[in-house]
Amino acid sequence: DNSCFASLLTPQGKFLFEFIIVKHKSGYFIDCEKSQANDLFKQLRIYKLRSKVEILNLSNEFVIAVFDSEKFLSFDNAKDVLGHTVKYREDPIVLDPRHKELGARLIINLEKLYLSLKKLGLKSADPIEYYKISHQLGIVPKDLNKLQNKLFGIECNFEELNGLDFKKGCYVGQENTARIKLKNKLSKRLLPIQVTKGDLHQDEPIYNNEVEIGKILIEKDFPFALVKYLDDNFNENLNYSTKNASFKIIKPNWIKS
Repeated sequence: DNSCFASLLTPQGKFLFEFIIVKHKSGYFIDCEKSQANDLFKQLRIYKLRSKVEILNLSNEFVIAVFDSEKFLSFDNAKDVLGHTVKYREDPIVLDPRHKELGARLIINLEKLYLSLKKLGLKSADPIEYYKISHQLGIVPKDLNKLQNKLFGIECNFEELNGLDFKKGCYVGQENTARIKLKNKLSKRLLPIQVTKGDLHQDEPIYNNEVEIGKILIEKDFPFALVKYLDDNFNENLNYSTKNASFKIIKPNWIKS
């Protein structure tokens, strides 16, 4: 009855892809950001080798509808547990395993979407509204391809988002991930930015007191930076600036100190 948040890392533990795995009939849906779908599909086919597993890219047939957790809990057998999964007819609905305020995700065939929304008493909304909620929570909603190979999976806050299991057996990227955790060497985190003026640029450094404390990784729409959050020169109450922008760096309250 549970779905999980997961990722693929490089052998060095750097971020490649993130997704939600959802059981469906005799197989699984892999729910990922659209911009990553084609590359993730190719990567999984490489990992498949000769195993008797069929991997299909259904991006043009299925879509995701998102609604709040209160609506999710109105379904029969629904539980207030992250990742808990129920069915609407034959279609899975998942309480987002990363954070409750991200709501629930219905995976449904595009042809059935609008009729199903009507029967569920739901109205369509601009996806930007969902992206805003995700960004305010400090969870990257889009442009994940800009993070590839730029930071470690653990720096993406995957432990807090239930995407890392330190009791699990071997996986690609485990060695560095475990070392950072066990030796308490996590000094950088991916944090959201609120721009107050101007434009950011990807890979632009962030300074305070002439000390570099971070770097812009996602510059447009819903920006994020990799920040040395334990550095004495980082203060989330300060206003920061680059050559062409002024902004604040937000540390969500669910992130561990």
